[in-house]
Amino acid sequence: PPAPSPTPAPPATPIDPAALLPQYHWRLMQATDANGQRIDALFARADKPLQLDFRDGRLSVGNTCNRMGGSYTLAGDTLTVGRMVSTMMACTDSKLMALDQEAGKRLEGPLTLAATQDGVTQLTLTTTQGDKLMFGGDPTAQTRYGGPGERVFLEVAADTQPCSHPLIPDKQCLQVREIQYDEKGIKTGTPGEFQHFHDGIEGYTHEPGVRNVLRVGRYTVKNPPADGSSRAYVLDMVVESESVKR
Repeated sequence: PPAPSPTPAPPATPIDPAALLPQYHWRLMQATDANGQRIDALFARADKPLQLDFRDGRLSVGNTCNRMGGSYTLAGDTLTVGRMVSTMMACTDSKLMALDQEAGKRLEGPLTLAATQDGVTQLTLTTTQGDKLMFGGDPTAQTRYGGPGERVFLEVAADTQPCSHPLIPDKQCLQVREIQYDEKGIKTGTPGEFQHFHDGIEGYTHEPGVRNVLRVGRYTVKNPPADGSSRAYVLDMVVESESVKR
């Protein structure tokens, strides 16, 4: 009898890059030049890979020496990044200084874009010189929590305080209060008393003796576990930091 014909693979779901790019933090996994050689200069920070974020028509480049960014446009499979601008800090590590230059020259201009979502979300950018940069996608907080978060400012006191918890003896809680700013960035109103903060703040590690003001995203957790919070906090940036003398 004739051999059964193979079952055709289901067609791949088409990916809309314009919708996909802002949903993830893109972290560099592999980078090779036109000859297939690894571009070592792009891996100056083994613990913090080069990261791209696309939001509101702008590309931000993170985990470099300076914060870098530029506008971007999409047309089919072509991603065009405009002139990059950056802060002007000097880094003591020469490899980090070189990372800025190496990343900038490869990300400016037209890039051929390919994205896949077969279990793992990946983005590949190919330069006109044939350099190939492959990024893995890590969902943003907005993607994970299914909606935009509320931007809030939290002041975190220098020292934690004991707080009762039925499952964690000797638990220490951050001491936190919310701060209000006007549209010009001036503090307004009088902040309330510091309160025990039982939740965590994703991306923030408290250092004893250091007072911080944090800009965070506050998200609603859908169907939280019975012992979990209905809110999630994700660090956006540290606005102020001060060592407090004891």
